[in-house]
Amino acid sequence: MNAAQLLVKALENEGVERIYGVPGEENLDFLEALRTSRIELILTRHEQGAAFMAATYGRLTGRPGVCLATLGPGATNLVTGAAYAQLGAFPLVMITGQKPIKTSKQGQFQIVDVVEMMRPLTKYTRQIVNVARIPSIVREAFRQAMEERPGAVHLELPEDIAREPVEPAAAALFQRAHAHRPVAAAKAIDEAAAMIRTAQYPLLLIGAGANRNRVFPALSRFVTETGLYFFSTQMGKGVVDEQSPYCLGTAALSSDDYIHCAIDRADLVINVGHDVVEKPPFLMEHGGKQVIHINFLPASVDHVYFPQLGVIGDIADSIERLTEALGRVEKDCRYFRQVKEQLDEHLLDRTRDESFPLKPQRIVADVRRMLSADGVIALDNGIYKIWFARNYRAAEPHTVLLDNALATMGAGLPSALEVARLHPEKQVVAVCGDGGFMMNSQELETAVRLKLNLVVLILEDGAYGMIRWKQEAMGYADFGLEFNNPDFVLYARSYGATGHRVTAACDFAPLLEHCLAEGGVHLICLPVDYSENKRVLIDELKQKVCLL
Repeated sequence: MNAAQLLVKALENEGVERIYGVPGEENLDFLEALRTSRIELILTRHEQGAAFMAATYGRLTGRPGVCLATLGPGATNLVTGAAYAQLGAFPLVMITGQKPIKTSKQGQFQIVDVVEMMRPLTKYTRQIVNVARIPSIVREAFRQAMEERPGAVHLELPEDIAREPVEPAAAALFQRAHAHRPVAAAKAIDEAAAMIRTAQYPLLLIGAGANRNRVFPALSRFVTETGLYFFSTQMGKGVVDEQSPYCLGTAALSSDDYIHCAIDRADLVINVGHDVVEKPPFLMEHGGKQVIHINFLPASVDHVYFPQLGVIGDIADSIERLTEALGRVEKDCRYFRQVKEQLDEHLLDRTRDESFPLKPQRIVADVRRMLSADGVIALDNGIYKIWFARNYRAAEPHTVLLDNALATMGAGLPSALEVARLHPEKQVVAVCGDGGFMMNSQELETAVRLKLNLVVLILEDGAYGMIRWKQEAMGYADFGLEFNNPDFVLYARSYGATGHRVTAACDFAPLLEHCLAEGGVHLICLPVDYSENKRVLIDELKQKVCLL
């Protein structure tokens, strides 16, 4: 056995079933070890796509996804994926190659200090220099990737180390340890229950840190049994069924959003899973509402977030105990109920617009109507993400995958690929702007080669629409943000996918339904009218509900 084979054995020991990546010549020993292992290699067309797919695997399963790249440019192409996983709290293990470190005849050719490059972007990064340490390094990497707060780790295997023989005594692998989850103090649970009972208008907020598999049932039961109204951040969507009568929606902005009237009325916010990587869904003020911080880790205090109570420990355990302590919470909820009624009526009105190109609200409504409760949308980044975050009602966990942490363009398509690969029984739609789609559009070939069932929805406006919207809001001239697109229908066909273009508002929903039913890889090009973007901040709905 050589070091590359031992590394593969250690990965198998961690339960790794597949690795996503683009190998290079410095990975060939590792690649040969993979060939004879139980681990599947999923070849992608770009390292960034591999990292996004692996990070999405980690996001959905809670177990680290693994991706592979060579040295130099291959490794640098993983940087965005590393930041995506680290900020999003998705467990990810990256493995890169390197030139020989003991003797080299190529000088500094392709040499980048990848370990130091990855250090600020990961929880753990190591170059493997001692074959005997491979089992312990791999075990530590996986432990750190999975432990709260989850994130990215990196291992570098130089070419000469990969070929070194392994002494039998060095081949012993480490047993995987169960994650230790500290629990909150009983006094904190009691104080939280007392604050909720005392408050007139308590409101539950579900953040990114609550988006963990063990937390879903605990929070659903909490809402059902207490009867408290709730809202979420963008990355907290779907933790609790948003079609619940107690759901007020998503705070897509930090202020002046539709539901901030309800947030402003609350005198207590029970903030479950707050994560500072997301823009805050509301801003605290001295003398204002009180906040209970329920999370795995203590709050990072700043001038807009300084909770009066921390319930620190395993979130699922804390919520289960708080549910038992509270029972039904009898409050005057008429105001929250009126806000919800107005929101529901407003969203329904906006879906009836038959103009073409389609308005974002109509697009969101049609997608929601055509997808089943467990259907998944994977959003890229653009102004449409705010419309989907606000208007799309997620019925189940992990059915709206968006990135409100790094908020990188180019992640939507690879993320959707991994959902479709991991859950072939589900309807999956990648929602991309024309700008973001073209950043990793080559992964259409990967989707076709893997024989996935996937619909790629491209919202076409011929510009970087989010930045254009901000440019207009700041009073600047329209400049520097428009571009031309290929014929997306022909582009899809060139990869072996099926391409479609929508030419009337009434055609979109039936076409989407057909594509979902037929299976295979479909691309739908849908022209979008972003004139409604000016309504994102304040419109007549916000003014109306604030006067209730």
